[in-house]
Amino acid sequence: MLKGLPSLERLVRSLQNIPYLASKNVYRVAMHLMESNEKDLERFCNLILDAKHKVKKCQNCFNWCEDGNLCLICAATKRDKDMICVVESWHELAAIEKAGGYNGVYHVLGGVLSPLEGIGPSDLTIDFLVKRILQSNITELILATNPTPEGEATANYIASKLQVSNLKISRLASGVPIGSNLENMDRVTIYKALSCRRPF
Repeated sequence: MLKGLPSLERLVRSLQNIPYLASKNVYRVAMHLMESNEKDLERFCNLILDAKHKVKKCQNCFNWCEDGNLCLICAATKRDKDMICVVESWHELAAIEKAGGYNGVYHVLGGVLSPLEGIGPSDLTIDFLVKRILQSNITELILATNPTPEGEATANYIASKLQVSNLKISRLASGVPIGSNLENMDRVTIYKALSCRRPF
C-alpha cells in the first residue's frame, strides 16, 4: 500500500506506536497530517513540544502538573488530605473527578503489577505511596485499581504492605451496572455484586 512512499511509511510506523490509536485509524491520521497545511502542522508540533517541556509529575501523588511541584488537587486547601484514592493512571483519576462526589486526594501508580510483562513493584510508585502514608496522618486508603486480575493483584499487594493501625483500607465496589440485566452478566460480576451487597 505504501510501496514507493518511504517517508509516508515511516510516518505510519511511528503512528502505530501510539497506544489506543486503532490500526484502522493510523492511515486516516497519516492522511489528515499529509493534507494539513504546514502552519497548522508546525503549530501542532510546537504544542506537543510545549506540553512535553512544561507538564511534569506531581512530586506528591504523580498526577500531572504544570505550575510548581504539586498538582491542583494536592495544592487545593479544601481537599481532604486524610483520604487517598489509589488509581492506575491519570485516566482513572479523571474519570473519578468527572463523576464527582470524592473530595480526597489521589496517588497514581503508573500502571499495575504484571509479571508476564515484566512489571514489578519497583516499576510503579508503590514505595512512594507506602512512604507517603507512613509519614502522614492518612486515615483511609481507597484502592481504585481496575477489577482485572492485574488490578486485583496490585490492590492486594498494596494492602499487604500497609498493615498499619488506624488506617482504613477500602476497595471500590463492583457489581451489576445500572441499566443492565443479570442474564447478560458474567459469573464473576454477579459474584462480586452478591459479595458486596448492602442494606436496602
